[in-house]
Amino acid sequence: MSLIKICVSGTICFLSATSAFAADTLAKIQKTGTIVIGHRTSSQPISYVVNGHPVGYAIDICNDVATEIKKELHLPNLRIVYKAVTPTDRFALLKSGQIDMECGTSTHSVLRNNEVDFSTNYYMAEIRMAVKKTSNIKDIDDLDNRRVVTTAGVIADKYLKRTVRGHDLNVHKLYGRDHAESFSLLATGKADAFVGADSTLAGLIATSGHPQDYKIVGEVLSTDPYAILLPNNDSKMKAVADKVVTNLWRSGKMDQLYKKWFLSPIQPHNVSLNMELNKANRMLRARPTDAGN
Repeated sequence: MSLIKICVSGTICFLSATSAFAADTLAKIQKTGTIVIGHRTSSQPISYVVNGHPVGYAIDICNDVATEIKKELHLPNLRIVYKAVTPTDRFALLKSGQIDMECGTSTHSVLRNNEVDFSTNYYMAEIRMAVKKTSNIKDIDDLDNRRVVTTAGVIADKYLKRTVRGHDLNVHKLYGRDHAESFSLLATGKADAFVGADSTLAGLIATSGHPQDYKIVGEVLSTDPYAILLPNNDSKMKAVADKVVTNLWRSGKMDQLYKKWFLSPIQPHNVSLNMELNKANRMLRARPTDAGN
């Protein structure tokens, strides 16, 4: 295996692994005339479904990637197919070629670099917890002997377990199959807290129909970079994705997308998350990077 240097937008460079078995997703797309985009169903406002159609911050970004691929491959009639994925099946679907990239809330963890690639980061998520306002839960220590849900297959569960051990708490763990099920456990009183990314928690609360019943509380357990999930060792596909995401940051269009999805009313209930850009995202805007945590 060797490393090659890929530069986009003139100055930002990345080291990408290549091998004799490197993937060539662009060649596959060229041959089939189709790109398959994996998406989430309940990761508001980043990737979710309204009236059967995927929408969200990441979906807009990935549509720009598809447009760039259409231009680079000279495929004006490129067909875009969307396929729903979950935190537990997204990696398998990408490795098997059933999706060409995933546009959701996938954390770029360096441990995952052995099996998948990631684009330049497009969001920095803060891992916190959502509770009902009537719960009297304000911080991590209040979770002792409480029922806490995380979504199966997400990295937030690792941070919760680490924090629980550090605080010597007795927590009853529950797992939702997806974010919608996790939130449902909180909403129906089967869980006392839902630990996850701030954007997902805020999005589910805003679109719940009863946003006044919930709040996001507690310390930040981790700050995680979100990026487009890409096939491993596919330097050409990564170069296109990096170019698009970096240009979105540099052109100011990413600010417009942030305003659209985090500061304005969103479907289906036309409620705004009112999430101002946090410090980590301001740093990412100033210096776009594909670094994992």
